[in-house]
Amino acid sequence: MEGKNRSDIRPGMAVSIVLKKDQRSGTLTEGTVQNILTSSPFHPHGIKVRLSNGAVGRVKVIRQGFSTTRVDGHRDP
Repeated sequence: MEGKNRSDIRPGMAVSIVLKKDQRSGTLTEGTVQNILTSSPFHPHGIKVRLSNGAVGRVKVIRQGFSTTRVDGHRDP
């Protein structure tokens, strides 16, 4: 599951996003999806969301339980 498809993301999900100011460094910010801001079904750089803390960025990692699926398809332990 990737953060590029709107159908994969739901409010309440735990995700990691890249904030606009962190695009060069790739620093990830973790949080819970409050709103989905991208209206199209797909975006090549990730679906834009607002987290419950107010941060806005594009989803790079969708967190599931104790493991994660990254946008590049690799799995982290």
